[in-house]
Amino acid sequence: MKPTTPSPLLVIALIISAAIAAWGIVDPEGLGQLASAAVATQFNSRGWFIMLEVSGLLFVTLYLALSRFGSIRLGPDDATPEFSTPAWIAMLFAAGMGVGLLFYGAAEPLTHFEVLRQYDPAPMAAGHALFITYLNWGFHAWAIYAIVGLIIAYFAYRRQRALLLSAPVAEALGPARWSKAMGWVFDLLSIVAIAVGLAGSLAMGVFQIQTGLAGLIGVDSPGSLTLPVFALLCVAYIIPLRRDLGEGMSLLSNTAMLIAVGMMIYLLVLGPTSYIMDGIVSGFGRYLFGVLPAGFSTAEFFDDIIVDWFHGWTLNYMIWWLAWSPFVGIFIARISRGRTIREFLIGVIVAPTLFSILWFGIFGGLGFYDALRQDGALSAVNAENLDATTFALLAKFPLGGVTQIATVLAAFLFVVTSVVSAGFTLAMIGSGGDENPSPRIRTIWGIILGALGLAMILVGDITVVRSIIALSAMAFVFIVPILVICLFKSLAREDQP
Repeated sequence: MKPTTPSPLLVIALIISAAIAAWGIVDPEGLGQLASAAVATQFNSRGWFIMLEVSGLLFVTLYLALSRFGSIRLGPDDATPEFSTPAWIAMLFAAGMGVGLLFYGAAEPLTHFEVLRQYDPAPMAAGHALFITYLNWGFHAWAIYAIVGLIIAYFAYRRQRALLLSAPVAEALGPARWSKAMGWVFDLLSIVAIAVGLAGSLAMGVFQIQTGLAGLIGVDSPGSLTLPVFALLCVAYIIPLRRDLGEGMSLLSNTAMLIAVGMMIYLLVLGPTSYIMDGIVSGFGRYLFGVLPAGFSTAEFFDDIIVDWFHGWTLNYMIWWLAWSPFVGIFIARISRGRTIREFLIGVIVAPTLFSILWFGIFGGLGFYDALRQDGALSAVNAENLDATTFALLAKFPLGGVTQIATVLAAFLFVVTSVVSAGFTLAMIGSGGDENPSPRIRTIWGIILGALGLAMILVGDITVVRSIIALSAMAFVFIVPILVICLFKSLAREDQP
C-alpha cells in the first residue's frame, strides 16, 4: 500500500525546485548572473579535476568491460535480457540524445570553427572543430551515462535494491546513520539536477521550435511565438503525465528518432556526399586516436579567448552530462536487466557515440562546406542566432519547407517525451523508488518542470541557461566517484560464497 502522505524528500525537493523556478521567473537576470559567476569560479579552480574525473570514468568503463567483472549479469545469473539487442540499442538513442542534436547539429561545429580559425588555417580549424564536437558528445559523455546507469542497474537487479542513487550507498556502506544521510542527500541532489537540466532542454526546444515556426509562417519576430509554443508543449506533456507510461511514449520517441535519421540520410545523399564522407572518415580517425589524450586537456597556457571557449563548451558539457546522468542512468538501467556488464558498457558507450559521429559529421560537414567552399552564409546566421542555424542549412536543400516542418515536429516530440519521462523519474525518486508513482505527484512535477522551463526561457541566453544547469549539477563531480567506490566494493564480494 502506498503512503498517503508525501515523503520529506519529495516535499523538500519540490520546494527547492519551485524556489529556483520562482527566482528565475521573478528575477531571471539575477539567477543568470549568480549561476554564471559561480560556475566560472568552479571552472577556474576545478576544471582540471572535472576533466580528470570524466577521463577516469572512461578508463573505469574500459576496465570493467575487459575484466572478469564483465561477465557478471545485471540480475540473477540465469537472467535474460528483456529486449532484443536491436530494440535495446534503438532505445539507447532516445535516452541521452534528442533536441540537443537538432539544436547543435551544425551550430556547434561552426561555433568552434569560428574560434579556432583565429589561430589555425581554416581547413585545419574545421578538422579541429569537428574533433572537439566529437569529444563533447562522444565516449566521455556516454561513459558518464554508462557508469551511473551500470551502478543503478547493478544494485537494483543484482542486489535487489531500488532504482535510486542512495541504493549503492546503503548496500556498500551499510545502514549507519551517516550513510543513510549521505544517500538521502544524493537522491535530493539528483532530483534537483534532473529538474533543472530537463528545464534547460525544454527552453532549448522552445527556442528552436519558435524559430522554425517563425520561418515557416513568415513571422519576423520569433520571440512573439515563445509563449504559445511553451503553452502548447505544456499541454502536450501534462496529458500523458496523467496516464501510465506505455507504448505510446515509446512510439512518439521512436518517431522523432526516425525523423532525425531520415533527415540525416537525406542531407547526406543530396549534399556533397564525398566531401561529407571524407570529413567523417578523417574525423573519426582523428577522434579515435586522439580521444584519450584530449580527455586530459585543460586549455593550459592559452589566452582568455581559448580558456573561455573551453569552459563554455567542453567543461560545461561534462557537467551537463553529469546533470542528466541520474535521469538517463535510471532509464538505461530499467531497459538493461539481464545483460552482462560487458554487453551493457559496450552497447551504451559505442553505439550512441558512432551515431553522434555520423550526425555531427554530416551537419558539421555541410556547415564547413558552406564556410570553405561557398559564401559562408551559415556562419553568419550562426553568429547571429544559434537557434536558426539548422533551419538555415535545411533551406539550402530541395523540399526545405518539408524538412523544416519535420525538424519542428521532431524537436516537439523529443521535448514532450523527455519531459514526460523526467516527470515519471522525478516522482519515482521522490516516492522512494516507486516505479508507478501517483498521477498527482507526476502532474505536480510536470507543473514544476514547466515553471523551471519558463524561468530558463526568460533568462533568454542559452549560454547562461547552460551555466544554470552546470551549477545545479556541480555536486555530482563529487558524488559519482563515491558511487564508483560503492560499485567496486560490492563487486569485490562477487567471488565470496
